[in-house]
Amino acid sequence: METKCLGRQTVALAHPPSVLSFACIGGKFEAQGPLAKGFDALCKDSFFGEKTWEKAESTMQAQALGKALEKAGLKPEDLDIVLAGDLLNQCIGTSFCLRDFAVPFYGLYGACSTMGESLSLAALLIDGGFSQTAAAMTSSHYCTAERQYRMPVPYGNQRPPTAQWTATASGCTILGREGPGPYVTHVTRGKIVDKGIADANNMGAAMAPAAYNTLSAFFRETKTSPRDFDRIFTGDLGELGHSIVLDWFRQDGVDLSANYFDCGLLLYDREKQDMHAGASGCGCSAAVLNGYILPQLRAGVWQRVLFAPTGALLSPVSSGQGESIPGICHAVCLSVQR
Repeated sequence: METKCLGRQTVALAHPPSVLSFACIGGKFEAQGPLAKGFDALCKDSFFGEKTWEKAESTMQAQALGKALEKAGLKPEDLDIVLAGDLLNQCIGTSFCLRDFAVPFYGLYGACSTMGESLSLAALLIDGGFSQTAAAMTSSHYCTAERQYRMPVPYGNQRPPTAQWTATASGCTILGREGPGPYVTHVTRGKIVDKGIADANNMGAAMAPAAYNTLSAFFRETKTSPRDFDRIFTGDLGELGHSIVLDWFRQDGVDLSANYFDCGLLLYDREKQDMHAGASGCGCSAAVLNGYILPQLRAGVWQRVLFAPTGALLSPVSSGQGESIPGICHAVCLSVQR
């Protein structure tokens, strides 16, 4: 059996890689959310014992990678490659984290889609015979992201209803050529989609078109429908972006409402926690994947899941120059069967 390109965007893997282990680390607000039990560790200190929030984010990633290696019974030198990134300029959260691991590293930037990007690339490398074991990882931190993209936290600026709360979390998935599953069976590679949204506080609307594009491509090219999956997850579109995707598919005559969820609406209790439109940040979908989705698949609760995190590819410079926000979405199909 050969790896097949089913269309312009979707690839069916010939030898689907197995999930060997997974781990996620979170902060104090994640500890108050409905998915708290799925985290391997939760820290009430936003500094994670460090002197800066940026160092705290690196520490989170190191803990997530270390825990995933421990659960897989592996050492850092057993990894062929780490594919990872974050939201900080030049991905310093990740590169500084990996200084002490001495593992081959490809740095990635897909904004909040980075968990899907790293997972899909890790799967393709293993399926192609270029790696035996690979770690896919990302993180975000509320305080580092706010300082870089909007306003420093001490400024205390008000957030509009469409704003989302950047998760303080890190997630890591280790894939191997052989293992107990679940398996990565298909990858749909995202394309840039930009509908002209320029409001950095309305990223759900900016990213929703990319989610619609990627999910549509997946269903079309694999000749599947939403009912073929136990769950379909995007992230992190929040309340507004989630509703846009539902509406666009409804116009196509496709009802996603029965099994479509968004990671940004799952991480926090929006009735008790003031998160406005929901969660965002690389760490949100990473935490939901590694603390909720993969455990459900490993336990056999679900048989087949489509995971499609989204990213808003903006920067402080582009926002300051009035540019619109390009969106992207990478989808990964996870199944208990090869």
